[in-house]
Amino acid sequence: MFSPNHLVVFTNNQSNKNLFIQNLLQQRATGELAVYNTLQGCLFSTQTIQSLIVEEDKHGSSEITPIAKQKLQTMSSGEQKKALLQLLLLQKPDFIILDNPYDNLDITAQSNLLNLLQENAHHTAFIQIISRSSDCLPFISKGIFLQENTSEIIAHLTDFMLQQQQINISFNHQLPAPLSTISIPQNPLIAFKNVTVRYEEKTIVSNINWEVNGGEFWQLSGPNGAGKTTLLTMITGDNPKAFGKDLWLFGRKKGTGESVWEIKEKIGYLTPAMIDLFNTRHTVEQMIIAGFFDSIGLYTKPTEIQIRLANEWLLAANIGHLKNKVFSSLSNGYQRLILIIRAMVKHPPLLILDEPTAGLDDVSANLIIAFINKIAAETKTAIIYVSHRKEHGLLPQFLLQLTPTINGSTGKVIHLKN
Repeated sequence: MFSPNHLVVFTNNQSNKNLFIQNLLQQRATGELAVYNTLQGCLFSTQTIQSLIVEEDKHGSSEITPIAKQKLQTMSSGEQKKALLQLLLLQKPDFIILDNPYDNLDITAQSNLLNLLQENAHHTAFIQIISRSSDCLPFISKGIFLQENTSEIIAHLTDFMLQQQQINISFNHQLPAPLSTISIPQNPLIAFKNVTVRYEEKTIVSNINWEVNGGEFWQLSGPNGAGKTTLLTMITGDNPKAFGKDLWLFGRKKGTGESVWEIKEKIGYLTPAMIDLFNTRHTVEQMIIAGFFDSIGLYTKPTEIQIRLANEWLLAANIGHLKNKVFSSLSNGYQRLILIIRAMVKHPPLLILDEPTAGLDDVSANLIIAFINKIAAETKTAIIYVSHRKEHGLLPQFLLQLTPTINGSTGKVIHLKN
């Protein structure tokens, strides 16, 4: 009788994860993993879900439709992953590769997925591939560390995970002062006053009261669909639902003649999807300088002081050695860090960071978190940090917790103790 041998595989930015998965599924694994070459496996991943969605678009249904009883496109991320896992389990594989199964899931969806995995762990082996050690499934006790061209058995899994989570990042230089000050009125920078947002018959958020003042560090949390994106797009001027609400942005009530540009020039912004916009051959230094002009590339000759400030920011982030590297050639972690610097070179009144550590390994995530804390401590920029994940070492002062109800999500302000 088959005895499951669960395994966790830790990856970093240099790991060739796709080759690793291909070798396992095609029974070409080597070394300590060669035992899986006599077994049949399948893949649980976001890419698998996307392939099924494409199949639904072409044919009106897919092999998962009878199980889910609805189309994947209409489901939440948690529902999609639950349906995929049920489909794979029906195939009765010897093992299932779980490629970062918790990605894009809120805490409730993660808990539901874990329960389903635990229910089936006695007859199916799970090979969990993760970039964050805190995501390790609790019933797995064996692990390997997948590096660029090699894999290394982890002798003491618990110790390894603790070390990954507590990597200390320190900086030797202060952040440079602003070249000029962006004019803003007195506090609050942002004010929602009993704001309710509805789409047709569905209420997204209900009676939100929220003020953000200069220099404050906020975390915005809530499950998928709770309204986080709705609030952010109202702040950035991209949501027409903001008109007619008692919403104040940088001293002006929304809809009193301000332009979207006047709002956006006061906001630095990062979401992981932004990286796809920067596929040119610009260097890191050019990317930072372009932040002074709010341009995708650098098409204006910079001043000497702009060049100097850009390099001071790079030194402050411990990445001065990367100034002449091509941005698109760097790891995801460094790219995110550079885009945060790019957003900050003008010291905007507000910095919005939307899932800035999503998909990063422990080392890169720790670097991003440490630098965000540094911005909060050394500048007057207010920060709104949005994430499903509770990051070790992150030091927000306040939390706006969105909680869904049948009448729309409510918001609770919590003062945090660090």
